[in-house]
Amino acid sequence: MRTNRGGVDVEDLLKIVLVLVVVWLVLEIIGEVFGLFSALIGLGLPLFGLVAAALIVLWFLDWI
Repeated sequence: MRTNRGGVDVEDLLKIVLVLVVVWLVLEIIGEVFGLFSALIGLGLPLFGLVAAALIVLWFLDWI
């Protein structure tokens, strides 16, 4: 039996990553609003998430 293991397009993978990054950013924002994670997580991780989301959106808009 042969399986189609490499049949996922790059755009589909980027959509999955974008959804995961958006969910992660929403959780970060909720954590900051309630003050649960403000002492544990510095400013670097949310900024990295914003940069990753921006790059993926720019990829979908064919600006990069």
